[in-house]
Amino acid sequence: MANEYLKIVEQVEKYKTVQNLMQHINNRTLSLKNNSQLKKKAAGIDGVTKVEYDQNIRANLEILVGRMKRFSYRPQPIRRVYIPKIASDKLRPLGIPAYEDKLVQGVMADILTVIYESKFLDLSYGFRPKRSCHQAVLDLDNKIMREPVNFIVDADIKGFFDNVNHEWLIKFLEHDIEDKNFIRYITNASIIAIKNV
Repeated sequence: MANEYLKIVEQVEKYKTVQNLMQHINNRTLSLKNNSQLKKKAAGIDGVTKVEYDQNIRANLEILVGRMKRFSYRPQPIRRVYIPKIASDKLRPLGIPAYEDKLVQGVMADILTVIYESKFLDLSYGFRPKRSCHQAVLDLDNKIMREPVNFIVDADIKGFFDNVNHEWLIKFLEHDIEDKNFIRYITNASIIAIKNV
């Protein structure tokens, strides 16, 4: 992944904002994202699996990139399923995107990671590459056992992703990203996500 996004890393280090991100959503990065997908994952609303998409991968990616360039690509609605919560009688909602949306969103997430990874504090573990819950617990354990601690606050924001203000989220992204088309695709995906809550 790193080689695909070296230009973004250079921009992040040199400038206040980054530009021209859409050029990084191309046949190569989408193909790499496709290669990283697991074969046995559930299909989205389109019913397309990785195995089916792979049968004509080159043509499928050419068509997808062409639609993105013409701005005719639109994320599809998310298929919502409910899975049991561990040690609870409640169900947890799970959103399953259409296969092409997984690829596009995956590449966009990689780009956002390149932009924002250096801005996170070292003590932040959530949804970051090469970091896990286990590492967070070990770090917490080390701090509690070796440093003076007066309080520990355990907080869980119920339904955070269902309730986050998407308009403000976009404004925060626009603070660092000067690519209107990249922001446009994130906004479109955000609108689809809101409709599926």
